[in-house]
Amino acid sequence: MALSVQCAREIISLLGVDGALALERGLELSLRQACAMLSRPIARVHIEVVGDERMTALHARFSNLATVTDVLTFPASRGSEPIDVDIAVCYGVAHAAAAERGWGVERELLLYALHGVLHCAGFDDHDESEHRRMHEEEDRILDALGVGRTFRHRVDGEAPQ
Repeated sequence: MALSVQCAREIISLLGVDGALALERGLELSLRQACAMLSRPIARVHIEVVGDERMTALHARFSNLATVTDVLTFPASRGSEPIDVDIAVCYGVAHAAAAERGWGVERELLLYALHGVLHCAGFDDHDESEHRRMHEEEDRILDALGVGRTFRHRVDGEAPQ
């Protein structure tokens, strides 16, 4: 499996070269472990960590919504083919959400990246039952990684792990 994480220039400017490299390495390691827990084969996953402005531009271009969002997924594979995807995750959204939830930004970015990969693995969150199923899978994987459940925390008001 080819897996890569890259911080956009605006994130490197914000975090500094060493901070951006540490974020890339940590997120890549965690996501590699998470992807190994999926039943669907993976050919390639590329994550780009972008700022609010870039995410808003991508969201406007590909979803006709000129607003910032947490994650956008651009699959190159279809059906039962091994997953091949580019995913954009927003540092600004993750930073704000992580502060609100009481954990680090890397954990939040991992959630967004995993969410994007799960979309490519056949999970969806557009109706209530599929939403719950997808987020339960996120929790299963994040729990197995030792990161802790994220969805259940949001629903039940459970303290961060």
